[in-house]
Amino acid sequence: MKKLWWLVGAVVIVVIAVLVGPWFYGQFIAEDDAPAASVSTEGAEAATGSVDGQWTVTPGQGSNQTAAGYTVHEILNGASVTVVGSTGDVTGTATVEGEKLTAGEVTVQVATIATDQSRRDNQFRGNVMDTGTFPTGTFTVDSPVDLSGLPADGSVGTVSAQGTLTLKGQSRPVTVDIDVLRSGDDLIASGSIPVTWTDFGVTPPSLGFVTVDGNGTVDFLVSFARS
Repeated sequence: MKKLWWLVGAVVIVVIAVLVGPWFYGQFIAEDDAPAASVSTEGAEAATGSVDGQWTVTPGQGSNQTAAGYTVHEILNGASVTVVGSTGDVTGTATVEGEKLTAGEVTVQVATIATDQSRRDNQFRGNVMDTGTFPTGTFTVDSPVDLSGLPADGSVGTVSAQGTLTLKGQSRPVTVDIDVLRSGDDLIASGSIPVTWTDFGVTPPSLGFVTVDGNGTVDFLVSFARS
């Protein structure tokens, strides 16, 4: 009889763990990630010189360190969370002539994008993005962008850019609003590009313990210095 009660108790504990575990995780463990980095005016200075010239992506400094990645919503172990992955492994150039951005390209090493979960990152690099075959993502400016209205007093202005986003070897036209800060002799820009993952041949994971939304954003904060 004692053995029977022990077995019944063990079954009850397992059932409770299965039913309550996801709720407990969602209520007390799971948290949304901090939002993707965006232009900060902390420590900003008035712009020096003209915005015209050749510009190169730099690591940045302070709150404006160069980073790029993604934001998605997922259900993980029953909890609804917002996930942000990022990397500082970003390169690129820009050309400004007559106060217009006439050319620009930013390249991200996708394999180095990381979150706080190594299991998620392994799935991202392998089954999701196949970074062994498609190691980079790029954004290229397709049409001139007027920068003449950007403030020169250390505050942020916003411009709209038409470009091409390439992920997993698939290229699509996109439009993005970009916040831009001219601080001293630096140019800092950030934005989020809305994407439908299947447009780029990316299948959002649905593995039982995790389900990822079909839409998200590609995010960037890029610091430029004169070449």
